[in-house]
Amino acid sequence: MSAETLAPAKVNLFLHVGPPQPDGFHPICSWMVFADLGDRVSAFDADALEVKLTGPFARALAGDKDNLVLRAARALLARARGPQLPFGLMLEKVLPVAAGLGGGSSDAGAVLRLLRQALAVDLSDAELEAVAAGLGADGAACLWARPVIAEGRGERLSPAPQIPPLNAVLVHPAVPVHTGHVYARLDELKGWGEVERPPLPEALESAAEVAGLLSLMRNDLEPAAIDVAPEVGDALDFLRGEPETLLARVSGSGGACFALCASDYEAETLAERIEAVRPDWWVRRTRLGAPQL
Repeated sequence: MSAETLAPAKVNLFLHVGPPQPDGFHPICSWMVFADLGDRVSAFDADALEVKLTGPFARALAGDKDNLVLRAARALLARARGPQLPFGLMLEKVLPVAAGLGGGSSDAGAVLRLLRQALAVDLSDAELEAVAAGLGADGAACLWARPVIAEGRGERLSPAPQIPPLNAVLVHPAVPVHTGHVYARLDELKGWGEVERPPLPEALESAAEVAGLLSLMRNDLEPAAIDVAPEVGDALDFLRGEPETLLARVSGSGGACFALCASDYEAETLAERIEAVRPDWWVRRTRLGAPQL
């Protein structure tokens, strides 16, 4: 067996978060898109199920004996019909961990897609989506890595407006930001907002139009993320002060921030400037939308 696929970074263009419900979960409404960069997952013949880690951020997962890659593989095998040959998985961890880029959920989605095909597992798309949803709030959205509006806990998905590929720069200030800490701070601040889906057009024609629409929306976790990790605020302030930036925002619960740019040239110029000034930050130029998997 030899197969591999991309596990693309997820970016929340907006993320509206409501107050916690009796079950402790916060309802959300979010527009999610995906980058043309991310981790890579590959499968290979092995005597028993194992996960090998490589890449610049592999060390951050080295001690995790129950990571989402393993959980996804086991969940798929539990739903498979008939015996399966043993296999191993390789995860090339390119995305920073605890960065608000959906890395773990995207890795899990990549595993599910890859193994269904490589092992010829007889599961429908709907069955695979149910497995993905059981692995976390972003699981369903990250399975197919297509732009969506996510509501409820993140499991209710509907089509997002059609947009052109968005040139963007991703910045992570090299500080992990844990989702649980951010939500706890959000609750302390009572920083919740309305989660009713805002009016959205069927399509937008340019990055400037997308940025203009997003300026009317927000990421409700952004203030809490900055409180938890002031370095996130430094990165955001930097991006918002640059002439190439149409709009800058924290993605998810942070660490990472994104800046939308009008063209690839502006994105490249911005990324090179940030790398020169802050070589300690993780900086990547990308295109957001629906990447090739």
